[in-house]
Amino acid sequence: MGVSNWMLARQVASYGELGVVSGTALDELMIRRLQTGDEGGHMRRALSAFPDPDVSSRLLNRYFIEGGKNDDEPFLSKPVMNEAPNRWTEELVIAANFAEVFLAKEGHQGRVGINYLLKIQPPILASLYGAMLAGVDAVLVGAGIPLEIPAAISGLVSHSTVSIDLPVNGSCSGVRHKLSFTPPESFSVTGISLKHPRFFPIISSATLASLLNKKLPKQVDGFIIEEPSAGGHNAPPRGSASFTSEGEPQYGSRDAINFEAIRALNLPFWLAGSYGSPTKLAHALSVGATGIQVGTLFAFCQESGLRSDLKNDTIKACLAGKQRVFQDPVASPTGFPFQVLSLPGTLSEPELYNQRSRQCDLGYLREAYERTDGSIGWRCPAENPNAFVSKGGKRADAVGRKCLCNGLMANIGLAQIRKKTELELPLLTSGRDLSSVLQLASNSKMSYSAVDVLEFLLGPQG
Repeated sequence: MGVSNWMLARQVASYGELGVVSGTALDELMIRRLQTGDEGGHMRRALSAFPDPDVSSRLLNRYFIEGGKNDDEPFLSKPVMNEAPNRWTEELVIAANFAEVFLAKEGHQGRVGINYLLKIQPPILASLYGAMLAGVDAVLVGAGIPLEIPAAISGLVSHSTVSIDLPVNGSCSGVRHKLSFTPPESFSVTGISLKHPRFFPIISSATLASLLNKKLPKQVDGFIIEEPSAGGHNAPPRGSASFTSEGEPQYGSRDAINFEAIRALNLPFWLAGSYGSPTKLAHALSVGATGIQVGTLFAFCQESGLRSDLKNDTIKACLAGKQRVFQDPVASPTGFPFQVLSLPGTLSEPELYNQRSRQCDLGYLREAYERTDGSIGWRCPAENPNAFVSKGGKRADAVGRKCLCNGLMANIGLAQIRKKTELELPLLTSGRDLSSVLQLASNSKMSYSAVDVLEFLLGPQG
């Protein structure tokens, strides 16, 4: 969320590789940037290029604060998106995704992609449309089986109404719940031409690759294959759950990637999860991969959106040999294992986690559930446990859950403040292998750039 931002993606794309922006919570990210004064005027510049100036004006009038809000004032909130968002909520999502991609593509001819989590479903269709308005070159989708995304992309190219299924927990009414999105007429009637971006599912097995290739013939342009050591969310181990003595999920032979089966699909693929080194890049190429996806090394570079003090603390920990990443099986409200980087002053510390007042006010990782009257409600295992139980959730499912939404916002310097005293704390994620950081940073050079990463991996451009 905001770490792989437009500045980082633009630098990578300018170098000739695919620069990918995170598509998570871009609506919240944009309005907080505006409320902190929009340093450099980047959000305002992007909004000035947005095809509907009325939407841009409304956004700026509501959220932009010249010089930024006071440090002890909370951020203004926005509506939490649900299964039936109003037009204003959709326009905010469209504009935010447009802005991030527009800025990432500005000033060069390189390629820019955007990465979405399928589990964050309510905004995904409007998000796709906003990114496509800005000419996004590739769409990457993980955290689920994105069978319906290619059809949605094709429909949006022609400004048509599109829909996807909405999984609803405990659904027993027999109703098939859907999420629908109709592009605003202000775009379609003006003859805006949209191109069809390439589509890359993010997966963890050859079985899923084969399924997608079979169900979506000629609609998948390649695969991103993430192994369990990748940062952020990971697919759970296959088979019966087992854990290490420290409480991390154990992966076994069933979780190994069948490269022969992947190659047999005759589609390009990229490997992720501890591949951020020249040696691992060479290994990826040797097993037939087109290349690698790199996250961790870029997360701590100068251009990423991560707070500078968190970058410095992580690099210092690496230099001292004290870095630790814990694959937490319960931290994420999604139920997926989530890699948590241990750092003082963050929610990785149990005492700080226990001090936090649990609440869900951003709502990106909520789950839909069916009420007794057949209507849809929303709940989050990371919210106040009593509230979660009152909505039909199981108390055991709330134990140990962490609010990723607020923690990841704090990672990028946009933490919400509550009651003028309580500041949301960071919750960092990272791939398990931080060893390559030591190839780029040292006690005499405590920071490095995105170009440093690229030259480390690929060699200097000749």
